[in-house]
Amino acid sequence: MSEKELEFHEMGLDDRLLKAIAKLGWGKPTPIQEKAVPLILEGKDVLARARTGSGKTGGFCLPMIHRLMQYRTDQEPATRGIILAPTKELCAQIARCVSQLSGTWLRCVDVSGTADLAIQRPLLAERPAIVVGTPSRILAHLKAGHLTLKLEMLVIDEADLVLSFGHEQDLNELLTRLPNKCQTILTSATLSPDVLNLKRLALRNAVTLKLQEAEQDQQRLAQYVIRCEEDDKFALLCALFKLRLIVGKTLIFVTTVDRCFVVKLFLEQFGVRCCVLNSELPLASRALILNQFNEGRYEIMVASDEKGAEVQDKAPKKSKKRNQDPEYGVCRGLDFQNVANVINLDFPATVQAYQHRVGRTARGDRKGTALSLVKDREAHLLEAVQKVLPEGTLKPYLFRMEEIEPFRYRSKDAFRAVTRIAVREARLKEIKTEMLSSQKLQSFFEENPRERQLLRHDKALHIIKHQPHLKHCPDYIIPPTLQRSLQKEGATKAPQQPAKRPMTREAKNRKYGKKPRRNDPLQTFNCD
Repeated sequence: MSEKELEFHEMGLDDRLLKAIAKLGWGKPTPIQEKAVPLILEGKDVLARARTGSGKTGGFCLPMIHRLMQYRTDQEPATRGIILAPTKELCAQIARCVSQLSGTWLRCVDVSGTADLAIQRPLLAERPAIVVGTPSRILAHLKAGHLTLKLEMLVIDEADLVLSFGHEQDLNELLTRLPNKCQTILTSATLSPDVLNLKRLALRNAVTLKLQEAEQDQQRLAQYVIRCEEDDKFALLCALFKLRLIVGKTLIFVTTVDRCFVVKLFLEQFGVRCCVLNSELPLASRALILNQFNEGRYEIMVASDEKGAEVQDKAPKKSKKRNQDPEYGVCRGLDFQNVANVINLDFPATVQAYQHRVGRTARGDRKGTALSLVKDREAHLLEAVQKVLPEGTLKPYLFRMEEIEPFRYRSKDAFRAVTRIAVREARLKEIKTEMLSSQKLQSFFEENPRERQLLRHDKALHIIKHQPHLKHCPDYIIPPTLQRSLQKEGATKAPQQPAKRPMTREAKNRKYGKKPRRNDPLQTFNCD
């Protein structure tokens, strides 16, 4: 006999918190919330392992907010809760979740941004109840004396990612500066040796929650693999979208920023709109792009995952250093909503990176598909993933490569326009867009309107020539098995040109430079 599922109102949460939960539309607690919330409310240290999208954020936010709501308003205000996360995007997401749940009863401040410490100091001077930030940022404010602490709860979210992002030294120093008596919660998708060491360092008599995915949860995510070489990858990518084999919101993962723009320019040749998310974009721009993707303005996002890139044995090529955000992370923590498909155009170098990427889809009760394109020299990486996953999880994608032969020729035509200069111009265009929309430069542009006009009307040095015929998918290149379904959707019809009106005699005379015919007086004579 199965145990009765615990409801939110049976957890002993504050009534104000229950109203916020109902307003957000949270129906039933997820398994991690059902197990973790009562333990945290009892004051126990908890190490929770659960997959991405399982509701870990709500699992630690609910008991923290409930506990801090019990303090009277006449008590001396102080920061009693700290939440650490590896990336700025995840910090912003957590702060938004806390604000939605706590409303006006508690103040939450996110200090993970790139603003100067002096600018954030007034926010902390008001002594917010909860502070969210990366370990390095919290440590900097603590050293500067900006935090008034009466710490009761410390949360380290995505602990394995915190350690892998280079925060280990800052985190260890931060733990030595925080009181030892506070309750500590660790959440992670994997229990690596580093996470277990952190558990011994930060937790006392901790309860470890290892929630295994149910069989039905594993079935929600269909994982496929296609063995192909580099030239075939882009032909396949074109065929998947033009033949409607992939429908819905899609995340395409690559390993470099340049490759992001290569994929974007390539898909635009075929009339496929997409957006780019990478570590060179400012935090505000990344948040804006993420919101546009979640709102449905873009169906496809090309994201760079530099952390999941394979470490090459050869010496790296000398290149100019670019300003990349070291706290950027797209594989984990970001709130991608309703993602139906994940495509690994570049296969990740580690099993953890693969799990984090495919974890962007099939979140909650939704279904999802993960498709990986693997080259021969990446076969050992694929074998490492297959050893960890249950047998039969990674299935070959049944696809006849000879049926997409016409798309190979088309992809070669499209790649003629995707040159180094074109990629450079695409990056410059992104920079110009960011400069025009930057809040920091608004006052400068107001004082110098000519600079704004010059930047806005500055033409690209290299104009990419779009070939109109690539956007149309004629019948003769479509496999026979798909022609009927695509014809019903109208995908094979060429765009109709507006009908041209016949030219008048006067228009023809003007076009060809002929003199207009003079009226014959004998024919136009009227005896009346």
